[in-house]
Amino acid sequence: MPRTRLFFISDVHGSERCFIKFLNAGTFYKANCIILGGDLTFKAIVPVVKKSDKYYATFLGEKYILNNDAEVNALEKRIRSIGFYPYRLSEEQMQELSANPRKQDELFLQLVLEMIKKWVTIAEDKLKGTNVKCFISPGNDDDPKIDEYLKASKRIIYPEEQVVQVDDHHEMITLGVANITPWHCFRDVSEEVIYEKLEKLASQVRNMETCIFNLHAPPYGTPLDLAPKLDENLKPVPSPTGGVEMVNVGSTSVRKIIEKYQPMLSLHGHIHESRGSIRIGRTLCVNPGSEYTEGILKGFLADITEKGIKDYIFTTG
Repeated sequence: MPRTRLFFISDVHGSERCFIKFLNAGTFYKANCIILGGDLTFKAIVPVVKKSDKYYATFLGEKYILNNDAEVNALEKRIRSIGFYPYRLSEEQMQELSANPRKQDELFLQLVLEMIKKWVTIAEDKLKGTNVKCFISPGNDDDPKIDEYLKASKRIIYPEEQVVQVDDHHEMITLGVANITPWHCFRDVSEEVIYEKLEKLASQVRNMETCIFNLHAPPYGTPLDLAPKLDENLKPVPSPTGGVEMVNVGSTSVRKIIEKYQPMLSLHGHIHESRGSIRIGRTLCVNPGSEYTEGILKGFLADITEKGIKDYIFTTG
């Protein structure tokens, strides 16, 4: 019986190291389908400021004085590898940027689009000559302006808000939005909007028994959507028993749709801390988690056939 080996990750947040590992996963894991389920882009810019003949930067709480291009290049590579974006500028440019929030926003978008264009080029080079299907969709953190670059790629399949064929027997629906978060991200929407979008997609599926849901937000009230509880300053709330207090933050609409339609498999991300799997009825729901800041790629690998999920494991690499 023909099998498809599927490899799924999410939430790389600009980590070039994780993205390249993802592209290599087809060969490494002998997977013929690789899926990146959202939150592609970085969260912050790291200024690398030139003063006289040296560069100065602060990264992860450590101050750097860089004496030449080789040292700057090495730091910039490290910054990109774990999900931040380095940006060289003069002391005067830094002062001007610090005083102008609008220019900060414009620069952020400019660098996000530069990153996506570069990643599309890397993907097309890495996947050239292979039989690996590569699906990449945005998440709630991603500016909608990145979508046109994903759509234009010759090797990346852009599945957002579509029903696509993973293989001859398995359809997949994809939705990268999330329920409202404290940060009010680009694709945070109401539960009503999520439900409406998912109903529209599910109604187009021919065979739900072999369908895959690729939904960035995890189902509410499960081990897949536990995140630290935050106070009014967005700081984690300590737990009376030690550590931090954890609460469910996933989507009630995602859960309702899974309960209603019972697909074969439901892939999720968004909540980095909640790696694991759970059954909702007949549906296997998974969240591989994310450790992008460490450059560690967390994944989910499954063999699927027209009869269902043959086998699966979680991966770390």
